[in-house]
Amino acid sequence: MSAPPVAPPPKTFPYDFLFKVLIIGDASVGKSSMLLRFTDDSFDEHIQSTIGVDFKVKHLEMSGKRVKLTIWDTAGQERFRTLTSSYYRGAHGVVLVYDVTRTDSFENLEQWLKEVKLYSPNNGESVVKLLVGNKIDMERQVERERAEAWARSHGMLFLEASAKTRLGIKQVFMEVVQKILENPEALASAVPGKPKLQIKRPIESMDDDDEDDEGGCC
Repeated sequence: MSAPPVAPPPKTFPYDFLFKVLIIGDASVGKSSMLLRFTDDSFDEHIQSTIGVDFKVKHLEMSGKRVKLTIWDTAGQERFRTLTSSYYRGAHGVVLVYDVTRTDSFENLEQWLKEVKLYSPNNGESVVKLLVGNKIDMERQVERERAEAWARSHGMLFLEASAKTRLGIKQVFMEVVQKILENPEALASAVPGKPKLQIKRPIESMDDDDEDDEGGCC
């Protein structure tokens, strides 16, 4: 009787850079859905809210560089803030998400940005930041012009997207990766084998639609 088949070893992907990107914002704005759409090209209308922190890995090639992208999905509920704050450390990029159908989720961005500055290196200046208005497949309360002006006033990129329809999702993450690749300080901490950015002390506080986007909440 022949021996049972041996499972193949897990695939390993060589990479030039390891990037850490956080997705932050209020609960139920669609952070988990955006992550699942980008990494797995899946969407679940009834996805559960994240408890604490979850993450997924995506391998990309951009500008001739192989990138291992770890995307961290953080809980938006207040009771998890202490837990998730530690995950800002070592981040190269932050995606701030609001729901275009909920004005309160947009108005709360000021608090989220304050956390980025508090917990990220150099008061958040070393981190690539991108603002995303999600759920544009639904009737909006937050006008695009208002969000664009807010992003511009804080020196960050801005895109709108829909995890439900895929629109703009791929562009969100590719844009962040491209900007990190253009940031020498971020690259210095992203090369395998080199130390990550360290926080010595806490510091107080474009949009082309992409119909072929890959890879959940709406």
